[in-house]
Amino acid sequence: MSGVWVFNKGVVRLVESPNSERKVLVYSTSNEIITSYTVLEHKLSSLGWERYYDDPDLLQFHKRSTVHLISLPRDFNRFKSMHMYDIVVKNKNYFEVRDM
Repeated sequence: MSGVWVFNKGVVRLVESPNSERKVLVYSTSNEIITSYTVLEHKLSSLGWERYYDDPDLLQFHKRSTVHLISLPRDFNRFKSMHMYDIVVKNKNYFEVRDM
């Protein structure tokens, strides 16, 4: 994960370097690259994640057995490595982030 962590108004976020390699989210079980939110939603739902429809600007998923919430930008083109790592941390044995 390359970039710079920026702290602004109480929020920490990763600003990726413009010349960093592109990252992809991979479903480890099948070695499948996640290419759309439709594919991701299918994988997450098979792992017990449920979709929330509260915020029209975000795709959100919650797992009943945990306090975890995954929040993603609605536009897949804005799906960045920080979102990928959030999914990996909450699903350690099922997803990984790789350089493209």
